[in-house]
Amino acid sequence: MLATRIRQKDGIFYFASYSAREILDKVRFISRFYGEDEQIAPQSVPQSDEIAQFIARIERTDAAFQRQLSRAKVRSLKNFYEMAVTQPPIPGTVLLFTADKLNFRTLEGQDNIGHLQDPTAKYLIIDGQHRLAALRFYLTEHPDEAKSINVPCVIFDGRSEDFAAEMFVIINSTPTRINKSHLVDLYERVSWADPDRRFAARIVDSLYTEVDSPLRYRINRLGGRSQKDKWILQAELFNELYRWVRAEWKKIKQVTNSYREAEKYYGMVRDFLKAAQRAWGDTWANDNYMVTKPVTLKAMIRVCADLSREDAEPADDRVKRWEERLAVWSDQQKSFKSEGFYERFPAKGEVERVARIHRDLAKAAGIEVKSAAKSG
Repeated sequence: MLATRIRQKDGIFYFASYSAREILDKVRFISRFYGEDEQIAPQSVPQSDEIAQFIARIERTDAAFQRQLSRAKVRSLKNFYEMAVTQPPIPGTVLLFTADKLNFRTLEGQDNIGHLQDPTAKYLIIDGQHRLAALRFYLTEHPDEAKSINVPCVIFDGRSEDFAAEMFVIINSTPTRINKSHLVDLYERVSWADPDRRFAARIVDSLYTEVDSPLRYRINRLGGRSQKDKWILQAELFNELYRWVRAEWKKIKQVTNSYREAEKYYGMVRDFLKAAQRAWGDTWANDNYMVTKPVTLKAMIRVCADLSREDAEPADDRVKRWEERLAVWSDQQKSFKSEGFYERFPAKGEVERVARIHRDLAKAAGIEVKSAAKSG
């Protein structure tokens, strides 16, 4: 399939076009859609597919996806396809996701145009289920017109489960889509999952809500009311904390009171961020520096995990101890100026850059870097 590769910051995705029949064969519907005399039954969602489970759960609970509204919306779209002649029936893109890392081979002499491999399994529809459902019903009644309809698509591949879930929520979080009262953010999604995920999610929630948290209201949490500038996406913060929790889960799950243990871990992150804030001085929360940007915050959470393994107790004077330990970071301020930051920390992408900053900050403070399990 011919496609255009699009880069935005460290993100890469693809723009492509499928014929109507081709795209309907390559996607899976996880919601039930109704036409005049037929319906599209939802495909079963495996328990292991957390993204599909997440989207299906929202669509089952939200009024915007209930039978009558779904029927009316699909009917309206199908009617538009029938009436549209000179106008393109589907002028906007549908957003598709695959967990596969797709191979992209550029054409000779081109940097961003080439052939994109199809995924091994069907695409998950992040945005456009109603449009594609209406197209299915339309082609049932007008099969000869299939040859004249091509559907523009934006394809995301090989990303984490949190990426796809958060993309879905962001796109569908307007009043015309999912009702605000039913908006389910990443914290609620992971709270349905395994105990280690729920444990990490509680730490994220505390970091957002507790009055003594340096990240209070600074986490971009969908549905949050704070007008403060946000520093990090909830999903990104969760991933880092889950990485830490997962590495220590054998020890954590042995405690009898998991809520108290989550408070203990929250206390370590809180104290570390307080010590870091003092160490960074005026560069903390300063837009001219990258100190409180996601890439550095994620690296600092990793340093926090390393430091906590060797010096978490006693908790009474922990902030003071850690402030003294991190004081050398004041010498790093120039390196974290926004201007030229990406040249000073060259990397193939955000993941590699976070790892590099983690190593540099830990080394400066004399903290041993220990490996941690990768988050899911």
